Amino acid sequence: MGIDWQLLGFGPEGWGPVLLKAAGVTVSVSLCAFLLGSAIGSLVAWAKIAGNRWLQRLAGGYTVVLRGIPDLIVIYIFYFGGRQALAFFGQALGMQGPFDISGFIAGALAIGLISGAGQAEVFRGAYSTIPGGTLEAATVVGMGKGVMFRRIIVPQALSSAIPGLGNQWQSVIKESALVSVTGLVETMNQVQVASGSTQMPFFFLAVGAVIYLLITTVSEVVIRQAEKRSQRGQNTHQH
Repeated sequence: MGIDWQLLGFGPEGWGPVLLKAAGVTVSVSLCAFLLGSAIGSLVAWAKIAGNRWLQRLAGGYTVVLRGIPDLIVIYIFYFGGRQALAFFGQALGMQGPFDISGFIAGALAIGLISGAGQAEVFRGAYSTIPGGTLEAATVVGMGKGVMFRRIIVPQALSSAIPGLGNQWQSVIKESALVSVTGLVETMNQVQVASGSTQMPFFFLAVGAVIYLLITTVSEVVIRQAEKRSQRGQNTHQH
């Protein structure tokens, strides 16, 4: 049986517009999750490097737990647990339901929390690549911790962290497919709807795979360019 390629068109019978919109939602929820993960990861890395014993234990426990729990369970906790929490506080305040939480918000929070555990290790590893003599020299010349952080630690650590952060971004893109369980109309959810409506699951799952592959391929190109630019800056600085 031949494939009706008009199903991917932008006409009345085509799924092109909704698939394109769903791909945009995938990128959006992934970007929000990645940025949240970066914020969490940087704080956790700082706690592991410069925190006291209890902060180090707390940060270590966070990474162990988030790396040990299946991603889908974390998403379910945020989505269904979030709705229960909203209902509890809403009723306590005398508010009328229904109480719900956006699948986008729940997905971004859950994946961001998961990504934060991985990014923390990336940031910690990047910090360890900074030569100790560089930091000692900055201290000797009287550079304050804030200035040292902005001018030395952040530029050098980020340069080393780009490959690892790129891998984390690619992981977030793939993990975003799990957010479909919340009902958020992203790529995986829309592919499932199209599969059921047309009774062509293999075709639309293949289309979904191509969409994810395109997103990750473009991301890889951007990451490689960022990595080259950071290395060029390092070489220029060394010369």
